[in-house]
Amino acid sequence: MNFSGLFAALTTPFSHDGSVSLPDLKQNVLRYNQTDLAGYVALGSTGEAVLLTRAEMDGILATVRESAEKGKMLLAGAGAESTAETIERTKRAAEFAYDAVLVKTPYYYKPAYKPEVLVAHFRRVADESPIPVMLYSIPQFTGIALGATEVSVLAEHANIIGIKDSSGNVQGVAEIVAATPPAFQILVGSAASVYPSLAIGARGAILALACALPEKCVALFELFRQGHHEKARELQAILVRASKLMVSELGIAGVKHAMDQRGYRGGIPRPPLLPLHHEQKKRLTEFLATLEPAVMRA
Repeated sequence: MNFSGLFAALTTPFSHDGSVSLPDLKQNVLRYNQTDLAGYVALGSTGEAVLLTRAEMDGILATVRESAEKGKMLLAGAGAESTAETIERTKRAAEFAYDAVLVKTPYYYKPAYKPEVLVAHFRRVADESPIPVMLYSIPQFTGIALGATEVSVLAEHANIIGIKDSSGNVQGVAEIVAATPPAFQILVGSAASVYPSLAIGARGAILALACALPEKCVALFELFRQGHHEKARELQAILVRASKLMVSELGIAGVKHAMDQRGYRGGIPRPPLLPLHHEQKKRLTEFLATLEPAVMRA
């Protein structure tokens, strides 16, 4: 199972009454099908999964599966605080015919989550999951990072096929590459670190930025793959600026507003997250206007 390439970390659109808008989600996926994205992640961090009910999660899994073009790889976020709930979510993803699950670290009882605890958790999940497991390290949200030592141990499990590392720490990615076998697939979740991470052995990336700029995120991967390194570095510099404002500073609300500006169904985030205020919208819209010519030339 090959997860090389660029994946969109799908957003979850909401209707004016606050409910999940599955028709808008379908329209986004249908439009993404026209790009060369390798696939999609449903119920990830960008998808506001921690703010959804189980019924809403099932609706999203079904809609993405039904809308995705044949050949697009599908991953489902399945991490939960308890091992039992995580296993249950992996089984739900399997029932919807997803290719693999993305399992973040539990984090609420942080002081207790020593490396041996995390290793035992992921091994148990991988033992029980009907489909392959990809580890998910996103310390900026969880406060817990998976390091090369524990990842190398977990890579020995036949059902743990890779990791999404969203730390943005290129040295940490390099250490994981060095500590794991060649078959272990490493994807990054930071748009600012895609090019250097590919250069040291990452297979691709899962990006929030790809929700608004899918073609350009794919172009960066393709330029690297084809050996056009100077052009890849130029495009990486453009995407660094876009990601810094849209994702790092403005968060999910920024990604969704940028999607709106580019013809996708973005909308507003779910409370307690807040939409952008007027000045933030103006700043992002103006930035996209200056970015577009450079992006289109890339």
